[in-house]
Amino acid sequence: MYQKTKHKVHILLHPELGQSKADKAINIFIITLIVLNVIAVMMETVKPLYTNYQKLFDTFDLISVIIFSIEYVLRVWSCTDDPKYKGSIKGRIKYMLSPGALIDLFAFLPTYFHAFLNFDLRILRLLRFFRFFRLFRLTAYTKSAKMIFNVFRSRKNELILSLVLVMFLIIIASCLLFFAEHRYPSEAESKFTSVPATLWWAIVTLTTTGYGDIYPMTTIGKILSGIVMLTGVAFFALPAGIITAGFLEEMKLIRKNKIFNCPHCGKSIDPHHHHDESESS
Repeated sequence: MYQKTKHKVHILLHPELGQSKADKAINIFIITLIVLNVIAVMMETVKPLYTNYQKLFDTFDLISVIIFSIEYVLRVWSCTDDPKYKGSIKGRIKYMLSPGALIDLFAFLPTYFHAFLNFDLRILRLLRFFRFFRLFRLTAYTKSAKMIFNVFRSRKNELILSLVLVMFLIIIASCLLFFAEHRYPSEAESKFTSVPATLWWAIVTLTTTGYGDIYPMTTIGKILSGIVMLTGVAFFALPAGIITAGFLEEMKLIRKNKIFNCPHCGKSIDPHHHHDESESS
């Protein structure tokens, strides 16, 4: 009875494992609650709104924390149903240290800190935004999150290389502009006071943001800035191209492994096998 109940709870809290109406209902309820919490945390930053409806915000937060706390306890209790977390103590500790469980914990933990320490912890309250990341643990987002992870993992070396190239470009551009500008027309009037200060200009210029708070005044500085801008467009487009290529490859793999069912008999159809037969004929 104990094991059966634990198994049912585990399935209910992991809708991707079950297909019943109860699984879907819990999935929809948790998604709705998380979205409402994120909206509530955002609306609390509007002072007039929070002042007028403080009691409503606090009540909603309290109800949410109670629900999230119960859910977390049930997840920890039922996690040993998964073979990956075997062992009543060791398995649960391993689960509690997993990234998903830590996100669940940080979703409600700041409220307890605030209640027990009896003063407003602004930084800890920001941790309530972790409730948004819980969406990636739910059924509708599991496949998408896994696909994104696979793309970055498969393209890790290329992305690291492009990041190193961008960092080199930022440092070189900062050094060149500093030595071209720091004496114009005198060091006191120059906007490029140091290489670290010029790093801000390099980042803003290379990303084509252009705030205009720091800009070159000399002819050499303007020429170098033009070269840096043109080079930056190419270098910052490089990671985007790598990620796009990774997504295209991942989508091809998903389509290749996708199983189609016959609309008449319901049996699975292998489209690649059918395609091979048509080619041979």
